[in-house]
Amino acid sequence: MVQRTSNPEVMSMDLSPKMPAKAYGGEGGSYFDWSPADLPMLGAASIGAAKLHLAAGGLSLPSYSDSAKVAYVLQGAGACGLVLPEAAKEKVIPVKAGDALALPFGAVTWWFNAQDSSTELVVLFLGDTSKGHTPGKFTNFQLTGATGIFTGFSTEFVARAWDLDQDSAAKIVSTQPGSGIVKVAAGHKMPVPRAEDREGMVLNCFEAPLDVDIPGGGRVVVLNTANLPLVKEVGLGADLVRIDGHSMCSPGFSCDSAYQVTYIVRGSGRVQVVGIDGTRVLETRAEGGCLFIVPRFFVVSKIADDTGMEWFSIITTPNPIFSHLAGKTSVWKAISPAVLESAFNTTPEMEKMFRSKRLDSEIFFAPS
Repeated sequence: MVQRTSNPEVMSMDLSPKMPAKAYGGEGGSYFDWSPADLPMLGAASIGAAKLHLAAGGLSLPSYSDSAKVAYVLQGAGACGLVLPEAAKEKVIPVKAGDALALPFGAVTWWFNAQDSSTELVVLFLGDTSKGHTPGKFTNFQLTGATGIFTGFSTEFVARAWDLDQDSAAKIVSTQPGSGIVKVAAGHKMPVPRAEDREGMVLNCFEAPLDVDIPGGGRVVVLNTANLPLVKEVGLGADLVRIDGHSMCSPGFSCDSAYQVTYIVRGSGRVQVVGIDGTRVLETRAEGGCLFIVPRFFVVSKIADDTGMEWFSIITTPNPIFSHLAGKTSVWKAISPAVLESAFNTTPEMEKMFRSKRLDSEIFFAPS
């Protein structure tokens, strides 16, 4: 059972956006992650966050994780090898910037950036660590390499499992000195990605129909069980939000007890989060590359700088529901005028003026 963090603990936590730290890497690329020691809400929410950077020819060795994840391709193009539990054949999925993939428990994956690539392949991973070894941190199990699972078995066990003689078993386990990420030898032919393997496995957030489109304000694509069925197995929803320069994202909260984990893809802007008893628990400027978490039921709002702001978020439920506190879909438009007058302790005239605003605006407000 996941231990709930108390209200006083959440209110006193450092919620400020953080950058990741390098965990390991080499010539083929690097793996970065966020630590619950630096971002305590990761542990409180049992959420993991990491980024994979692959140079040209870089291969992230086959591995599986103790956590279900959503992967989002931030930059570049390449291949994702995926073997789902009990599958007889791997999928070799061509991936590109804007792609989102749901990776359930037990999925074995590898990632590759082509030898002739002119850009890094960068992939963001966000997921649920509530069933993992360390709350707030992914534990990945490598199948090969210096830290591979089979380096821990005796040669006798490996030889018996793979029906090899002991010399061959010892050799095949020890010939890869790399750990986690390696660079593939020049000229070595890797599997060719298959376009048909994308079907049902990938949603490109740049090409998908927009769920919200406010001219001059912003746009949203939501990942849920309708457009990416594996989201149900992962137990997470996600969205890509892009707001224009100086636009505002309406104050709102997740009304189904979900945490919202936000990675700023590009741009920058101001962020405010308000929690229990009307206490502002975060006021900061968020920039591209940073990550922050909004506690359950806390209200968050963002205003973009002049370059606009783009973020990718996961929500700890596969079909998230948000309640907004400004705009034509806000709760204010539904509450009776007499109740609002008493609640705000204001005059009928002020209530009418308040209600008359934002009649055409939804969740994004363009600068006036």
